[in-house]
Amino acid sequence: MTTPPIGLLPGPRRPDLAAELIHCLDVAREHWLRLARQPANPAGLGPGRHTDYRNAVFLGRLIGDYGWPDLPLVGQDAAEAAYLIALHADPRRDIQVAAMREMYQAVRRGTASMRDWVHLHDRILCADGAPQVYGTQHQLGPDGIPVRLPVRNPEELDVRRREVGLPPAAEALASLRQKLAAEPTNHAATDNPPTANLTAAA
Repeated sequence: MTTPPIGLLPGPRRPDLAAELIHCLDVAREHWLRLARQPANPAGLGPGRHTDYRNAVFLGRLIGDYGWPDLPLVGQDAAEAAYLIALHADPRRDIQVAAMREMYQAVRRGTASMRDWVHLHDRILCADGAPQVYGTQHQLGPDGIPVRLPVRNPEELDVRRREVGLPPAAEALASLRQKLAAEPTNHAATDNPPTANLTAAA
């Protein structure tokens, strides 16, 4: 259930939708990067939360019309943008859950990334107050250092991560801390997408 090599796929069937998804991602990047580097503060989310809402609504329309915007439909960059939009779609929980379900079907077809899906799956579990499965979701502590949110059966975490192509949990957490300690770059929000008080790390 891994993503096929992009070179083996034809061009996207809907380059217009691909361009729109990438535009939505570009608009949201600055907001996501800012949230990655501050503790949770819902009152301070401001206009960025409206951007997440609009992006979620757009993604919901795409899912309703086409199913998950996967590699054959929109290509690799836009499929990644769709995943990031879904990850940040907290203002529209219904769309976020629908995205998780539709993306899983695409994973089963081999046209979406399992690694991306597990981040979205964990995020929804954490939002429900449930322990995550793959340990991809983190929260900034009062000292600004990210800590992993609770995990189901933590003694088996690295086994589960290995099964979906993720590195060991301790290695991923160290990498996340190093990234957030570094000076922000224009691409940090894409490489390591956060939302509000949670950060996702491979």
